[in-house]
Amino acid sequence: MKAVIQRVKHASVTVDDKITGAIQQGLLVLLGVAEGDTLEDLEWLATKISKMRIFSDGEGKMNLSVQEINGRVLVVSQFTLFASTKKGNRPSFEGSAKPDLAKDLYLQFCSAMEVLLNDKVERGIFAADMKVELLNDGPVTIIIDSKNKE
Repeated sequence: MKAVIQRVKHASVTVDDKITGAIQQGLLVLLGVAEGDTLEDLEWLATKISKMRIFSDGEGKMNLSVQEINGRVLVVSQFTLFASTKKGNRPSFEGSAKPDLAKDLYLQFCSAMEVLLNDKVERGIFAADMKVELLNDGPVTIIIDSKNKE
């Protein structure tokens, strides 16, 4: 699993001119599921994100988690995180999980985040044509890959 995490002042996702998820200060998580991803990947990633200290404390240091600032989380599925541009100019998405597995793990990831944060997680709609709006705060953008635990 890969996640692009963006610290935001606000973010929303719209499908067919209807907002399906919106947050004020918090994290926008773009989540990609790969072939071979497991519950272990999901649990590691959800735990890592829920505890990540990327919000400023009183001294201006990134030292607080989303939960510590009473922030919210918006999770949007994004299979394009596994794009391969190795050959030609048209990306290949062969590394992405098949839709059934990806949807299941995406929904389980959202549920795991809700348990870890003890708060509702806002969501996009899996496989929909989504419009995502955000105001990146910082900007702070972090990429995490469950297969490359750094």
